[in-house]
Amino acid sequence: MKTPTTVSTCTAVMEEGKHVFEIFDYSKHRGMGNGELIRSATFSVGGFDWAIRFYPDGFSANSLNYISVYLELLSKGTRARAGCDLSLIDQTTGLPTSVRKTDLRVFNYADGTRFAPQTGSFMSRSQLEASPYLRDDHLTIQCIVTVSKEPQVSAPAVLNEIEVPPSNIAVHLGNLLDAGDGVDVAFSVGGETFSAHKAVLAMRSPVFKAELFGRMRESKEQLVTIEEMQPDVFRSLLHFIYTDSLPGMDDPEGDVNKDMIHHLLVAADRYAVDRLKLVCQSILCKKLDVETVSATLALAYQHNCDRLKDICLEFITSSATVMDSVVATQGYKNLKRTCPWALVDAFEKSRKFHKA
Repeated sequence: MKTPTTVSTCTAVMEEGKHVFEIFDYSKHRGMGNGELIRSATFSVGGFDWAIRFYPDGFSANSLNYISVYLELLSKGTRARAGCDLSLIDQTTGLPTSVRKTDLRVFNYADGTRFAPQTGSFMSRSQLEASPYLRDDHLTIQCIVTVSKEPQVSAPAVLNEIEVPPSNIAVHLGNLLDAGDGVDVAFSVGGETFSAHKAVLAMRSPVFKAELFGRMRESKEQLVTIEEMQPDVFRSLLHFIYTDSLPGMDDPEGDVNKDMIHHLLVAADRYAVDRLKLVCQSILCKKLDVETVSATLALAYQHNCDRLKDICLEFITSSATVMDSVVATQGYKNLKRTCPWALVDAFEKSRKFHKA
């Protein structure tokens, strides 16, 4: 089952406010002195108090020939992330012209960052007095303040998507096998007859492909006899070829018929169904015990299962107690008779183990 996916979103929240500071009798304010200011009324934007500072004769010695204009954060003990656009209004058209713009940044009441911009050279006095921004001794400063507030995070929601279910081709192929629709070959196994589709068998097994589509005798026969295989084993082999799974094996970690897995491994090796061969080895290596390890080791040698062979040898030589218990079993006696070279490998591995 697919894990559900939820999604949440984060959206920036901005609050914008505009304050217009009109200064009449400009000429009478000029001459107040460098560093002297006129402050606008306090206005609020984004939960903070602000004001405009106007210095007719400049803020400092560096701005003697300029007017200085600042936005000031007035809320004590606060920090605000904000930006501002300071403009002058054309007295003939009523339209604003941006003079100094400050992008979003932190205004900290505790230090000089509570002011913006960070320069006293707003506009030269000579330029201002010759411009349409000053008419009839009237000057208008406009300040647009943008405050960044707490981001808005949405509640989690199920991701909008069209869920594609897992592939079910194996189910359809299994149903095709069970229904027998379009079968074109039959097998006689231990007195039972099994029908199948040549193309499916050839696709999954190079041995079946050679038998059914090559020059072998079976390619011309409609009933192929399978020797030395039990019907239940062939039935499971067919099921795996069609569905890529073993019947009744939803839980490979659960109880399994080890004898059936042994026979299936032999069948998988016989018909070169390599994935089934690996599946059987994986099951057997997890189910090793003292009674069955010898038979599994013999099987590994006979069918070239190198990794399974190594795991069996490691199990047998893991301790003297385990080795003694294995030697006492009937399976070990059979191993001595049918696969004596396995004992040589076990002896060599045991010597290395004890030396280590």
